[in-house]
Amino acid sequence: MQNSVSVSLLDNVKASLIMAKKHTDHFSCITCQYRKDSVFCGLRENELAKIDSHKGHITYNKGEEIFIEGDRPHGIYCIHGGKVKLSKHGEFGKEQIVRFAKESDVIGYRALLGNEMYDCSAVALEQTEVCFVPKSDFFEIFDNSASLSGNMVKLLTLDLKRAENKLTDIAQKPVRERIAETILVLKETFGEDIETGCIKVVLSREEIANMAGTATETAIRLLSELKTDALIEFVGKKIKIVNKKELLRRANLYN
Repeated sequence: MQNSVSVSLLDNVKASLIMAKKHTDHFSCITCQYRKDSVFCGLRENELAKIDSHKGHITYNKGEEIFIEGDRPHGIYCIHGGKVKLSKHGEFGKEQIVRFAKESDVIGYRALLGNEMYDCSAVALEQTEVCFVPKSDFFEIFDNSASLSGNMVKLLTLDLKRAENKLTDIAQKPVRERIAETILVLKETFGEDIETGCIKVVLSREEIANMAGTATETAIRLLSELKTDALIEFVGKKIKIVNKKELLRRANLYN
């Protein structure tokens, strides 16, 4: 009993520290431009107002950790602007990128729903605006909203599908196909800049290698090969897809 009380007090302290980072400016859930694409899209205005009155708005700079693998969750994070990578570290410290998140996405929900520690870390890839909803407020609405609970189940199902596809790719696809598919996934996730045609995210060669599950040196060599074959171009630190049809063929995917 005493241990349970101690954990509860510690949780409250940590949640308060997260909320202490919040800014005085405020994004309203009711008028949020990303609401229609969010898990909160089906909530009533009084439910959204409740979230508004208790949430925090936090800015993370590039490279800052939003939460860390092994920590206890104290709420759910909804991204209002920016990009985030979620990654795990293996036995020897090598990073494995699990997935990415962008505007309207929520992160940290699996650990929160399962009452478990975070099984991965979330790091801002650029300056990122995040709304933090405390655990007690989230569950008060979650327990009474068929819309929110249904959307969370869909998210969990999508996570399982991604994990199964990733496992199959790592086990069966040659690394050349995985590198090509990684570029296509980045394009699908973040989109392309209208003016330049570049994928709207900047990743290091090491991060691309981590996504594909290969060594950095191998990723560099295969990216150079794709450039030489005129399938992609490098514009500064960004990647531009030049020949999508052939890139799909290299990835062993169908358009």
